[in-house]
Amino acid sequence: MDLAREHGLSTQAIRNYEEAGILPAAERTVHGYRTYTPLHAQALRAFLALLPGHGHQTATSIMQAVNRGATEDALLLIDESHGQLLDDRRILQAVEAALRDLAPVPQERGDTFIGPLARRLGLRPATLRKWENAGLVRPRRDPQTGYRIYSSADVRDVRLAHQLRRGGYLLEQIAPLIAQVRSAGGVAPLESTLRDWQTRLSGRGRAMLKGAADLDAYLRARQP
Repeated sequence: MDLAREHGLSTQAIRNYEEAGILPAAERTVHGYRTYTPLHAQALRAFLALLPGHGHQTATSIMQAVNRGATEDALLLIDESHGQLLDDRRILQAVEAALRDLAPVPQERGDTFIGPLARRLGLRPATLRKWENAGLVRPRRDPQTGYRIYSSADVRDVRLAHQLRRGGYLLEQIAPLIAQVRSAGGVAPLESTLRDWQTRLSGRGRAMLKGAADLDAYLRARQP
């Protein structure tokens, strides 16, 4: 099948795409063979171009909407996907800004308790306990008194969370970022992660542009 060979796909994959509504329904010959036209080739190119920027589920939903004639639904899905990319960019910018704010402060030394730490940062102890429950910080407990003991790494995590909260980010958005800092072993090793993150976001943005161009070509090809 020429349509499959052009994109290095199997004939079964093409059939699956048609059955999923990613491709328009193909006409059949008198012997039951599917007949694929240049319109199907354009649809396949559009779908494959949408994949890198929007992901399989959204790309599938976009093509399904177009093929059932619900163009506005497809455009709404695209807008939502662009909105998610914008949110991701803003979160990245917030993390970078928070890390810049942390950089001038000398490395914390020694351990501290919840009261002194809360006073130092202008927070309530209840706030630090809430952040602990959300997984943002994990102080150890004194085996004799049960008091929370914040290490220098814990203080770093609290300060980063404090910066992000002031930027308006939710605890559930902050928790995975703190986990990245923790797994990276600190702020400095995270810089390469942030560069990779930026590269991925830029790649998604460029892929969305390519997907939009190929989808527009398919929409024009569908016009009577």
